[in-house]
Amino acid sequence: MTAVARVAETSEHDIAPLPAPRGVVTEALVDALKGEPGPFPIPGVAASDPLADDDLHLALYVCYELHYRGFAGVDDRWEWHPSVLDLRGRLEREFETALRERFGVGEAPADGDAVAALKGIAAQPGPPLSRYLRDEATLEQLRDYLIHRSLYQLKEADPHAWAIPRMTGRAKAGLLEVEFDEFGSGRAERIHAVLYRNSMDAMGLDIGYGAYLDAVPGLVLATVNISSMFGLHRRMRAALAGHLAISEMTSALANKNAADGMRRLGLGDRVTEFFDEHVTADSVHDVIALHDMVGGLLEQDPGAAREVLFGATAWTGIDALSSEYLLDRWRKDEPSLRPDHLGGARP
Repeated sequence: MTAVARVAETSEHDIAPLPAPRGVVTEALVDALKGEPGPFPIPGVAASDPLADDDLHLALYVCYELHYRGFAGVDDRWEWHPSVLDLRGRLEREFETALRERFGVGEAPADGDAVAALKGIAAQPGPPLSRYLRDEATLEQLRDYLIHRSLYQLKEADPHAWAIPRMTGRAKAGLLEVEFDEFGSGRAERIHAVLYRNSMDAMGLDIGYGAYLDAVPGLVLATVNISSMFGLHRRMRAALAGHLAISEMTSALANKNAADGMRRLGLGDRVTEFFDEHVTADSVHDVIALHDMVGGLLEQDPGAAREVLFGATAWTGIDALSSEYLLDRWRKDEPSLRPDHLGGARP
């Protein structure tokens, strides 16, 4: 099957079913979404760890997904229903507060040089996950890795697109240049989410949008929710810029390591193409995102420096926690996917 043929499978008809609840919050939300839009009782949100709680992050993911493709059989009018927005706001407050307490920054650099500060963050040694993928990962662990990343990669660049109308001038032009590449530079078969589907397909995985929502833990969902939260709130546009910039600045080496690990196991171009593409693209995107998007934003609004840095530190922090989780499970020879998940391959 050619890469072009895969495009049809990314259509608007590829909509995931509602997930299985993981607690009282998701049970109430999922039950409500099965019916006509209307008020529903919202249970208290009491997560012991708001950065990783299964119930909190699945509920937040479901609320956000109503702004993306929605769910099969769910009335589109739920997207802006006050009860859903009320619940989403409560969940976001828990998550944002925990992010700021754990990964928040102090005062912005005295000279306002957030660009230099971002370079410093990017220069720090990242999580050792990509080196493990390069040197040690088994074929099954690479499959797990693709599953864990799929919830984010199959909507790659979509959250950042919400910032386009919230930017102007050089910042907007820089963001759009990065986004244009992420969306295939006008070629549907080169959309990065499509390339990721090709990698999953070549590994025998289910390429359906949201197919593995029930499989991944809350901590992994948090790595998707953070970009959705930043993208949906205009007040967080600077944090979203920091998130995008640092992810582009640290992406090329991580993707090269992953691709090298796949080649080590004898996997071919259909698996590695997504990762090889990011080695090339992100070595250019990092400069554009840093100097044009972030630099342009800070020229317009120097006071946004602290939020730019928060977006970067929050993303690198939550990504590190997710990476550490995977490595810990693999080194203990324990499953990294949720125990009630039936398996990662296509039937």
